[in-house]
Amino acid sequence: MAETMINLKNIHKNFGALRVLSGVDLSVERGQVVSIIGPSGSGKSTVLRCVNGLETIDRGVVEIEGVVVAAVGVDGVKPDSKEKIRSVLSKTGMVFQSFNLFPHMTSLQNVMEAPLIVKKLGKAAARELGFEKLRRVGLEDKADAYPSRLSGGQKQRVAIARALAMEPDVMLFDEPTSALDPELVGEVLDVIKSLAREHMTMVIVSHEMGFTREVSDRVIFVDNEIIVADSPPEVFFNNPDHPRIEAFLDKMLN
Repeated sequence: MAETMINLKNIHKNFGALRVLSGVDLSVERGQVVSIIGPSGSGKSTVLRCVNGLETIDRGVVEIEGVVVAAVGVDGVKPDSKEKIRSVLSKTGMVFQSFNLFPHMTSLQNVMEAPLIVKKLGKAAARELGFEKLRRVGLEDKADAYPSRLSGGQKQRVAIARALAMEPDVMLFDEPTSALDPELVGEVLDVIKSLAREHMTMVIVSHEMGFTREVSDRVIFVDNEIIVADSPPEVFFNNPDHPRIEAFLDKMLN
């Protein structure tokens, strides 16, 4: 039986008077690539940020690898210990659209930082790990370069290497190419495709429809605070069964 890596149950999230998520249920199994798409402001990124605690939920339950990392308003369900939550979140990598690299550190130092601080790795081991992850994203030759000397695509690949340095079980990508010039998008998507081939469990918020179609096991369509569709890409793109999805695809693909 497949292992459930992420389980969201009846997630509600408001920002003040603005309701963003209303009863979202989503489970992701080990090795699956799940893409979340939908119109701007539909709550896609909020779903992702509720998984790893960057946003607090107003109601519902969030589980990662069987650990309850958040539980609000559900009888008999409480979050697990802080130690368990910290441990499972350290194995949940996140890549943002805006890179978030430390500008005063080289590529290698950016990748080494979390293993040194969080995992308490020795400097030599962290350095070796850092080189390995930079090699993994095709940037070993940029180890000593500072972010200001890198292109947007290179910065995002360093950010992916940094997330991989924590040896995550799950990777979350929040619109990883939206801040990039069009000619730099492919180099980042190629790295994510290679992770998919290695059966890394991933949840990807993206507006790249061709990539979503190619890489995903499931496509989730979020609109008006809820999940409208959860289907394989061939069904989602070829036989959309909801007028809202048809209108969205018509706009994105034409």
